[in-house]
Amino acid sequence: MTSLRSRIFKLALLIVAVALPISAHVGSADVFFEGSAGPYHLFVTIRVPQVIPGVAEIEVRSESGDVRSIQIVPLRLTGQGSNLAPTPDLTVQSKDDPQFFTGNLWLMESGALQVRIMADGTKGKGEISVPVASFAQRVLPMEKPLEWTLLFLMIFLAVGIISIVGAGAREAKLDPGRVPGPPNSRHARIIMAATAVAVITALFLGRSWWGSVDLDYQRNVNHYKPPQAETSLENGNRLILRVSGLDTTWNGRIDLSKLILDHEHLMHLFLIGMPGMDRMWHLHPNPTPDGAFAENLPNMPAGRYQLYADIVDRRGFPWTLVAEVDLPQISDGVPLSGDDSSWSGAPLASAAGNQTVAALADGGRIVWNVPPGPLQSNVAMDFKFTVEDQSGKPAQDVQTYMGMAGHAEFVRSDFTVFAHVHPAGSVSMAALDLAQASLPGATSSPQDSNPEGMAMSMPMPNSSASIPPEVGFPYGFPQPGDYRIFVQVKRAGRVQTAVFDAHVQ
Repeated sequence: MTSLRSRIFKLALLIVAVALPISAHVGSADVFFEGSAGPYHLFVTIRVPQVIPGVAEIEVRSESGDVRSIQIVPLRLTGQGSNLAPTPDLTVQSKDDPQFFTGNLWLMESGALQVRIMADGTKGKGEISVPVASFAQRVLPMEKPLEWTLLFLMIFLAVGIISIVGAGAREAKLDPGRVPGPPNSRHARIIMAATAVAVITALFLGRSWWGSVDLDYQRNVNHYKPPQAETSLENGNRLILRVSGLDTTWNGRIDLSKLILDHEHLMHLFLIGMPGMDRMWHLHPNPTPDGAFAENLPNMPAGRYQLYADIVDRRGFPWTLVAEVDLPQISDGVPLSGDDSSWSGAPLASAAGNQTVAALADGGRIVWNVPPGPLQSNVAMDFKFTVEDQSGKPAQDVQTYMGMAGHAEFVRSDFTVFAHVHPAGSVSMAALDLAQASLPGATSSPQDSNPEGMAMSMPMPNSSASIPPEVGFPYGFPQPGDYRIFVQVKRAGRVQTAVFDAHVQ
């Protein structure tokens, strides 16, 4: 009875609650985005649910006060349904802050989705789509009062069904005013016994059905946890990465031979020294013929490293492979080139405040324009940084780095949070390309790229021309603790990294 009761409660929970998500980022599921819907510049936060189906909370802030209304609607990111939008929901405009809009959306399925945002105002209409990685993250526990209430109702209904059938069998054919005789009572008992067997059988079959549903749901939750990277070292400095522990379901979701380019690379690999985060490498392994990835490592000291590897599958779903790797000292490594970079410095200490200035390797610096007051978790922020030269003036040699003004990595001191963030926010740039391609009137669509309807994200253009020395990153710390923020820019053709420590309440 206890097992049956537990399964019935879980089934009720699945029906009542359900849904969701996480992005490629480890321990940082919410989506933060900054972009323009036509003439309107918007800051978007999507608070993803914990179970599927589930309700996502949408927050949109307009940079200007000329937006009158905002509508939101969820769709698939690619394939069938990516261009078939249901009726959109109207967000609620704040009475205290007319530039702030809030709304809720049901996310009904796992996978690569998008939230389309339609703004209307004094400058006309505009649309933009924000990619969302949606999947069941955990199973929520049943509250005890609801648990006992459902058990009581189950017993009450079962007994009621048997009693009603027995009463009908005993008295249905009696004339008015007559009392049932022994034959009627005997017949009713037989019918009630048969009904009890039928009810028990139905409960047993329901239990078996729920066992299958529950197992599938648990597998789905486990499948979307950050996948482990299996690593090996060849020839002293050649690091090989594979996805470990995959069953047939996993193989259909992560196939390292079928990835799409995410700002010019199929994989973004980060190696961070443990435990103090006093070393960091940002590398870009290449695929091998046997379905793995390989990188010839640069010179590195021996030690234990936390590994994060960002990839985007062919449907636009971002993943982060994780592992802890013990490496020997590498003295005959390959010099860094292209977009690869490294940093070393002081270990992360328990931060009492926020470090606002960080030195660069060439004597310049990056200044973090920290907002007043303590940093809070679960609050959307716009992290603003200014690049300065050796004289303290705004740098004039800042260039695009992999097609954008900069990159930032937010890492919690215990390595349970990792987020690779861009000026557009925490979304994958490859998924963002797919989302914009599905907008009405777009010059290309996800179906144009291949027969399966899965678009291949094109590399972003780079330029040697100078760009403004300011860069911002929309993001929100998912939980309190000490964090290290790696900010990366390119100056005069060289990638440079600045590091900031932050304590979050």
